[in-house]
Amino acid sequence: MQISAATLLDALRGLHAAALGTRLALDVAGAAEARRVRGELAGQIEDYLIPRLERMEAPLLMVVGGSTGAGKSTLVNSLVGSEVSPSGVLRPTTRAPVLVCHPGDVAWFADERILPGLSRGTGAAPAGLQIVATDALAPGLALLDAPDIDSVVEANRTLSRQLLAAADSWLFVTTAARYADAVPWDLLHAARERGTTLSLVLNRVPAGAGTEIAAHLNEMLAARGLNGTGLLVVAEAELIDGRLPVEDLAPVRAWLDALSADASARGALVERTLAGALDSLPARVEILQTGAQDQAETAERLRDDVRRAYERGLGEVDEAVKSGSLLRAEVLARWHDVVGTGDVMRALETGIGRLRDRLRAAIGGRPAPDAELRTAVESSVDALVHAAADRAAEDAAGAWGAHPAGRTLLAGAGRLDAPSPGLIAATREEVRAWQGAVFDLVRDEGASKRSSARLASLGVNGAGLTIMLAVFVQTGGLTGAEVAVAGGTSAVGQKVLEAIFGDQAVRALAAKARSDLLARVRRLLDAEASRFADRLDSAAPEPGEAAELTGALDAVRRAR
Repeated sequence: MQISAATLLDALRGLHAAALGTRLALDVAGAAEARRVRGELAGQIEDYLIPRLERMEAPLLMVVGGSTGAGKSTLVNSLVGSEVSPSGVLRPTTRAPVLVCHPGDVAWFADERILPGLSRGTGAAPAGLQIVATDALAPGLALLDAPDIDSVVEANRTLSRQLLAAADSWLFVTTAARYADAVPWDLLHAARERGTTLSLVLNRVPAGAGTEIAAHLNEMLAARGLNGTGLLVVAEAELIDGRLPVEDLAPVRAWLDALSADASARGALVERTLAGALDSLPARVEILQTGAQDQAETAERLRDDVRRAYERGLGEVDEAVKSGSLLRAEVLARWHDVVGTGDVMRALETGIGRLRDRLRAAIGGRPAPDAELRTAVESSVDALVHAAADRAAEDAAGAWGAHPAGRTLLAGAGRLDAPSPGLIAATREEVRAWQGAVFDLVRDEGASKRSSARLASLGVNGAGLTIMLAVFVQTGGLTGAEVAVAGGTSAVGQKVLEAIFGDQAVRALAAKARSDLLARVRRLLDAEASRFADRLDSAAPEPGEAAELTGALDAVRRAR
């Protein structure tokens, strides 16, 4: 195997970063499996591939793993010839990992080259990794007794898997009574997926049953793609001072001594595991890429749900403006108050020429009705926007509730199925700003001398209010008669409305005012929709994560 170590190390660090950067937070099918693969992949790169490539001459690290009560600690103690790892009837027995090595090899494991983040200690009960030096092991080989893979303590199970990921080789211990259990086979499959060299100790085999049980276990290994796994059989025996009798330990002892004495064999084992781990990367990265793609597609569906809901909300506001429904209530009543219907009607009897002066006097000289009309417009638009936002929030939340990922997001802090508490104040501010913009529009139009004499005769205040009403009249296609009926005005009042709203200048300004109003409503609804987007963005993957994985994996391939 030809490897450019420096280049490959850089590539692996890039793949490690890309794997950890793959966000799989959304609750979609396959996410749990993708998260498991992400953790195992990143762990093996950090805990094994990088440390091993950095120091190829380091001692071989063999992790002794297995189920609760399989006899791991007893086996390690028996091989060393002293109690270096506690064993007993209480479970879990192995509370902290114990690494046993020759005194000359301690320096290889005292720093954080492997298992970074685990504290080191040589006392009786360190909190992290306990390092025990003994002449019972030859230089170049270290044994690490890991916590039970099926420990009742979750932290022990997690640590056990981390230690196994850091191994050059696994020495997996099971028993004649439990070798078919599901949990050990899950870990054996993981060894195959990761390319880790594996040996199996079949412990506590009843006298005379060794051949039969070993044959069955070998059949199971072959059926699961683990044929060729070394199998060491240890007979059931009474312990002596807590350790296995020498004759019963002999198969494991002889195998371990041979490995300890043969540096080339140890090197070949390390190379085999290293190559297997590198070979396993593409299939595992593919699982991550699929998971990232599923996350991205789900996130886009959820975004579309929100987008459609709030587009419908904007459409509701637009339709209400077009329909002229805002004129069929308080707004039109206040308009009549401002115009001064009775006086204006009498003025019409003596001539339409007096209309300009009467409207100017009526609007300019009655500030209270003027303010009431502005308030009525504001309240009507406020209510319209809030109702649309309410329905949009309910629709978006309902659509999210149909997806497992959406339901999880909805369960976060703060309700999303109703408008935000600040919407009413924000809407009032926007409507007031819109009214101000309408007055500015009229003022600018007057300064440019493009406005008609009739519109100019109303003054900025009166013309501005007229434009606001025209927004709802013109877009709704209401005739003067319809407005008269809605407001209870007389047929003569209808002539006033037609005289004002039929003006081309009013129509042009009303179109601009309507566009400005809808733009402001869109901003308000976009801000409401952003609550959903913020919740989703906190969990959704960033664009291009799958591509980053592909690029990082390609870099590893090139480096090999």
